[in-house]
Amino acid sequence: MYRKEGDIAGDPGPAGTTAAGLGPLLVSLQLTDSAFPSGFYTLSHSLEGFAQAGAVDAQSLPPLLADLLLHGVGPADATALALAHRATAAGDPETVVRIDEHLFATKLGREMRQAATRTGRQLLDLGHEVFGCPEIGDYYERVVRREAPGTQAVAAGVVYAATGVPVRQAVAADLFAFCVSFAGAALRLRLTDHRTAQTLLRGAAPVIEAAVDAALRRELDDVGATVFASDVMSGRHERAEARLFAS
Repeated sequence: MYRKEGDIAGDPGPAGTTAAGLGPLLVSLQLTDSAFPSGFYTLSHSLEGFAQAGAVDAQSLPPLLADLLLHGVGPADATALALAHRATAAGDPETVVRIDEHLFATKLGREMRQAATRTGRQLLDLGHEVFGCPEIGDYYERVVRREAPGTQAVAAGVVYAATGVPVRQAVAADLFAFCVSFAGAALRLRLTDHRTAQTLLRGAAPVIEAAVDAALRRELDDVGATVFASDVMSGRHERAEARLFAS
């Protein structure tokens, strides 16, 4: 039977809201979808370098992913995202710029810096168009004027804060997107299959939770990765004759 708008719990009301308040969750789902064209899913996060060196196989994928989460993207990007989220929510774009510059400076390889800023700029540009929040547009203009590098993690923090996604959910969503991107790269590199990739993602859940908790406790001086093997593999990948991924 046809029901009018608002007749059942959770139906959109006149203003487009829902009784369950699903707006932030829906934003998170949209931003982490591989169809969202920020370029994030063109990255292997140094996995292709590991594969080219013969330094990873199906059995070593889970511990490699865990190390990258706990000692790489967690202390660096996830922490910067949380700090940028809080600064944006507080209406302090100058602090967001400082966080952005700090994170950019911790990325040792040219390839990693380029990947972070290319995807970050695209995220801000598209995020402003899709969500229409002034905070996103203002920060994108700063990046265009080269007043800030526009790293992906900081851009994500700005977008998530501007769209009302809570900081813990924002950090978790971005780390999950990292894992999905990593698993997708493993598939394309023929290091796993579709079924095992899902097991890999599920196994990463408690590691993501630990990385989120740690990221939310850190300050700006703590931002920085310590997975030096990843930096080495990225450097080798940068000079490889053939590359499937941008990083």
